[in-house]
Amino acid sequence: MTAPGEDPPGGALEVFGVFLKLGLTSFGGPIAHLGYFREEVVRRRGWLSDAAYADLVALCQFLPGPASSQVGMGIGLMRAGLAGLAAAFLAFTLPSAALMVAFAFGLDFLGADLSGGWLAGLKAAAVAVVAHAVLGMGRNLCPEARTITIAFLAAALTLALGGFAGQFAAMGLGALAGALVLKPGNGVEAQDPTRDEDALAVTVPRGLALACLALFLALLAGLPLLAAATGDGAVRLFDAFYRAGSLVFGGGHVVLPLLDAEVVSTGLVTRDVFLAGYGAAQAVPGPLFTFAGFLGAMTQVPPSGLAGALVALGGIFLPSALLVVGGLPFWSQLRRLPAARRILMGINAAVVGLLGAALWSPVLPEGVTSPASAVIALMAYLALAVWRVPAVAVVAGAALAGAGLL
Repeated sequence: MTAPGEDPPGGALEVFGVFLKLGLTSFGGPIAHLGYFREEVVRRRGWLSDAAYADLVALCQFLPGPASSQVGMGIGLMRAGLAGLAAAFLAFTLPSAALMVAFAFGLDFLGADLSGGWLAGLKAAAVAVVAHAVLGMGRNLCPEARTITIAFLAAALTLALGGFAGQFAAMGLGALAGALVLKPGNGVEAQDPTRDEDALAVTVPRGLALACLALFLALLAGLPLLAAATGDGAVRLFDAFYRAGSLVFGGGHVVLPLLDAEVVSTGLVTRDVFLAGYGAAQAVPGPLFTFAGFLGAMTQVPPSGLAGALVALGGIFLPSALLVVGGLPFWSQLRRLPAARRILMGINAAVVGLLGAALWSPVLPEGVTSPASAVIALMAYLALAVWRVPAVAVVAGAALAGAGLL
């Protein structure tokens, strides 16, 4: 029996404690995070079955946004309702967000020289990290000629159009090509995530789910209009990060080109600051999307600092929460449609091309500016891909090498 004043088993405080531990220790990116989650909530605690966990992961891969954060939100929702969703999100996000905002304040307070060798080392590390992500995702998401073709066409479209228009057109190409070109067989058709049709059981009223989906779409369409009408800096900042969080598929490093289009191309953040923060983001646990907190704190147009960080973090993660709550009641029906899975596979292939375009520009030309920086980038890639050195050590080593050599 629960004592007075204590949180009941499965309550939000329990969820918060579990995900705070995960937020402090989950290095390695979204795929690694999913492994940590399974170990903690399926194997150790038995909060849900392997079938239910696989089904939740499948849903979050289908949705735009940071997949690992969405899985965490879904686990929290299933364990303790909306309070559990909020607890899982806050606990998993807080450590890395705090570190990224602290890095932003450190740069500002110390007046760090953004032309120094340490920054050049971080930029070289970013080349290695993105190249590793492109090749790894390409192997998994582009297994045959048609998906490879989609990836290359998406990259070409992104580079040709540039900016947000290029990103959006590439994603549209992937969805359309997936629906029209990808057919069952030859390794293209996605496997059903689980044979247990009732594995993912969560009580979300359909009315609430539909309201969340309607709010997601209303904000996506209305925020740009509101920002243009008011000229308010906070609305503009929230709109930029909300759009990035709403349209990125695959999570993790894929957010890089979308954020570049939203904050660098628009002059909110300089490219040097952007790449410095992206390099630092590789060295912290938790979701890479907390890079948004660093960018919000470093914006050159108010709000900036802590207020800007909170606006940016709220903007980039809110779509995920709305989509998880809105998508759970309908997933069991949607996942059975072969067309839906083919569209997702087309989008995933386009994501590879989009990230490859980001590697070409701006990451590679900014990160490799001399023979010494090329050596650092190559050694960082060797450490990541061959030696399996943790990203935090690779990034720190690249920064030290840059300080000494560049």
